[in-house]
Amino acid sequence: MPDSLLLFAGAGAVAGAAAVGLVVLLRRVLVSSRELGTDAEQATYQTLHLAARAAKHLRGGVSQQDAVKAGRHLKALLGCDTFAIVDPHGVVALDGDERLREVAAELAATVHAAGKAQVRRGVGAGADVDAVAAPILIGRRPAGAIVAFARPVRAGLVRATAEVADWTAAQIELGELDASRTALAEAEVRALRAQISPHFIYNALNAIASFILTDPQRARELVLEFADFTRYSFRRHGEFTTIAEELHSIDSYLRLERARFGDRLQVTLQIAPEVLGTVIPFLSIQPLVENAVRHGLEAKEGGGRITIEASDSGAFAEITVEDDGVGFDPEQIREVLSPTPGPFGAGVPGGAGTARARDNVGLRNVDARLRQVYGEENGLVVETQIGAGTLVRMRIPKTLPKAASATGPIPASADS
Repeated sequence: MPDSLLLFAGAGAVAGAAAVGLVVLLRRVLVSSRELGTDAEQATYQTLHLAARAAKHLRGGVSQQDAVKAGRHLKALLGCDTFAIVDPHGVVALDGDERLREVAAELAATVHAAGKAQVRRGVGAGADVDAVAAPILIGRRPAGAIVAFARPVRAGLVRATAEVADWTAAQIELGELDASRTALAEAEVRALRAQISPHFIYNALNAIASFILTDPQRARELVLEFADFTRYSFRRHGEFTTIAEELHSIDSYLRLERARFGDRLQVTLQIAPEVLGTVIPFLSIQPLVENAVRHGLEAKEGGGRITIEASDSGAFAEITVEDDGVGFDPEQIREVLSPTPGPFGAGVPGGAGTARARDNVGLRNVDARLRQVYGEENGLVVETQIGAGTLVRMRIPKTLPKAASATGPIPASADS
């Protein structure tokens, strides 16, 4: 066979293989395109994806560092040439042409005063760039402004910029709501500390004083227990602790109460070692133990027993505080734990059991904080009956809550 024919045949084989490869490639592209959905579906996905990535940087407001990170995604979302977020003080976070920074600040001040979006033509160095600015309004309060630059600014970009400004305001408002909830939780912890202080401290100091002359060594030990308890209860760092730390504080508390009650107060502890490191909200078990002493056993002739259990229950640590004291009316406890005040909260008539239930601030406080941190389904469960004692149960997920991660490391000991 002549060389020319061999060359022609080889070229044909290569061309055939290339054609087959091209067909396979096109088929894969078509399949991939179908998997990603229609053009409209892909556009929707891209919009949601960019918005989600920007949102996490806006919850703390439009501070410089976070605004720069959010701006990258919002610029891609609007498809503009240069994008700026201006905070209420006129500080500009800009992505694009740096020569437009002063223009962005000026436009932000203008739309703050007007309270609505505005378009400015020919703002660039060569008067070839247009701008649209929209205020970020939380209610009537200005929280910044969005400024987009393009060649030219069309009606679609004007509408989109206004929508992005409203969406940004909603993200900032959500962040402020989260901050308010955190502040509320901290206030609730302070309220618990205030509840502990007057009643318990007075009784503890009286108990210590009673041993100073008759048993100085016992008085010295009780002073140390009192110091440990108050150091833990009034510590300033973190709103979370571990079960081990809380139990250490409870042990000090019960030693002080036993000094007052003597043999009238019996305590049983049943603690699974594997749950000791579980992170829990600060002061979430101790108030339950104090309620058991104060409202369950103090009114019972002859005293009684408190049983504290912490057991491993799969993904949860289950904690119960039980007393064999005088108990409560279940309906009154239900109203104490109700998220909205009912007639009982306003003060329905009743006997001593009603008054004791109304004083149960610690129970309501702990229940509210558990629901806030872990969800509505993870509040306290209370089983009680007048004359039959009270059992309070909580289930704590073993996974570390995000709020605990944000507060920094959990202290390793009560002295830290």
